[in-house]
Amino acid sequence: MTSEIALAYAHPEARARATEGDVIPDRISLRDYVTSADIGAYQQERGKRLRLCFNVVVEVEPGSGIEDDVDKGVSYDRITEAIEAELAGERLNLLETLAENEAARVLLAPRAQRTFVRVEKLDLGPGALGVEIVRTRDAALTDAEEEAPTPWVILLSNAALASPHLTSWLDEIGQAGVPAILCVGPPDTPVGDVGHTFVQRRMDLLDIEQNAWRLAALDDRCIVRATRSELDWAAKQRQISVWAPSKMVLDAAHPPLGLTAGHLAQWLAQEMSADRLLAVGVHLDGAEIRDADTPHLA
Repeated sequence: MTSEIALAYAHPEARARATEGDVIPDRISLRDYVTSADIGAYQQERGKRLRLCFNVVVEVEPGSGIEDDVDKGVSYDRITEAIEAELAGERLNLLETLAENEAARVLLAPRAQRTFVRVEKLDLGPGALGVEIVRTRDAALTDAEEEAPTPWVILLSNAALASPHLTSWLDEIGQAGVPAILCVGPPDTPVGDVGHTFVQRRMDLLDIEQNAWRLAALDDRCIVRATRSELDWAAKQRQISVWAPSKMVLDAAHPPLGLTAGHLAQWLAQEMSADRLLAVGVHLDGAEIRDADTPHLA
């Protein structure tokens, strides 16, 4: 039992050796890489940068370094760049999610076969609090290899929501066979100023989401989705999503400049690498404009 406990707390490289198969792989390791990020599920953790310590081992095909070509194997930079890329994306609540994303990104490297990722928070007490995962290439590439198609982002005004052409627009999207993300603004009678910046931000976002659910009630094809993962999955299925912005906006490392419907739609289009940005019944810089009385989107 003592040796098992010692192994559990050993560097991931020791864990890798203990679970190796008949073919002994080459291993590349990163030890005690310390950086900082705003991460955590609790409100008191938001807005604070906590130190994180990464220990990563990547198993690669034996002999990967024989060709002496950094582009044909796993470099140390590949590991650190994967860490920083994940931390620069949306704000995460769980270390488990960060470790999963890091592992999937590392396993995209040529010849990478298996990775051990340990992530620890260093500032929440006298010790380190963390998580360790093990992932293989096959499992990591199931979703990673299939990229979500670029969607249309369509901003609908309240006049467009009330338009008799709404159903025909949705029909047109379905016939085009493209994924679409519908964005809305607040209802015509939004919440007033409550005099508190943080609370106002939350209430403004919830006001928009109330309108999103109103759209979902108008047509069963309009499914409200709140996360990037949900939007990507729906895009792969060529489905129509109605965006509930609170989670993505509040978790974003680089949030939109404002919470107007226009700011949010433009920010989402950039985040999703949208193929088309369309505004119906409202003027929006950089978007194709359609009048709410126009029966066709094309």
